[in-house]
Amino acid sequence: MTGNVAWLLAFCTLTSATAIQIATNFFNDAIDFTKGTDTGERLGPQRVTQSGLFSPRQVIVAGLLMAVVAVLLSLPMVAARGWPVIAIGLPSLYFTYGYTGGPLPLAYRGLGDLFVVLFFGFVAVIGTVFVQTGEWHAEAVLAGLQVGMLSTVLIAVNNLRDIDGDRASGKRTLAVRFGPTFARWEITLLCLLPHLVGIAWLFWKQWNGALLYPLIAVLPGMVVASGVWRTPPGAAYNKFLGIAAAQLLLFALGFVGACWLG
Repeated sequence: MTGNVAWLLAFCTLTSATAIQIATNFFNDAIDFTKGTDTGERLGPQRVTQSGLFSPRQVIVAGLLMAVVAVLLSLPMVAARGWPVIAIGLPSLYFTYGYTGGPLPLAYRGLGDLFVVLFFGFVAVIGTVFVQTGEWHAEAVLAGLQVGMLSTVLIAVNNLRDIDGDRASGKRTLAVRFGPTFARWEITLLCLLPHLVGIAWLFWKQWNGALLYPLIAVLPGMVVASGVWRTPPGAAYNKFLGIAAAQLLLFALGFVGACWLG
């Protein structure tokens, strides 16, 4: 690692990824409503299509516009790093829609959890490091695995909360396929394993802080893991989603602190 930051590329990486995330949320919002997954009995936070604020067509158009924004913001990265950025960007763009739509909607086939580990973890972290350095680093693979697992906690909690509605609508998430006990164990392991695999940072002596500082995220992870075991699936899980998001943020802050001080 160089220790230097290419600020323009950092800005483009962050804003392009944010635009892709927003586009994905828009597409999910409209498609889940169209497929009958989001109904008046929805337990999660309000969605704009299900609530009637906007039509499915309007939300799809908004998603397309955000995808265009993501493409435009990626152009400086393509200019700086070439075809690998395109190789990362094209499947990322497709799955903004293909996560819930298209001929093989991942979320409806029980593949959503794997998708989050791959794209929110490995692709996001390894890709960001490559854009900054122009090189591929083994450390980024480990960090990507940790971030991917913590990101997946959110979708796993969401799927356990919605297990009854998803089963009724034919959305075959892992929680639906294997039941609530499996889903609870999945959430528990996803909260704890990132810190256990973090022991591997000891192999890079200058990165020891990458094991220690992110431990500030252990407590919220324990709250989420214990909470889903003690609480039946329902609207109460929305607070666990917030805590899981805080867990991910605290891990990221701890990791960045380790990088900065190291």
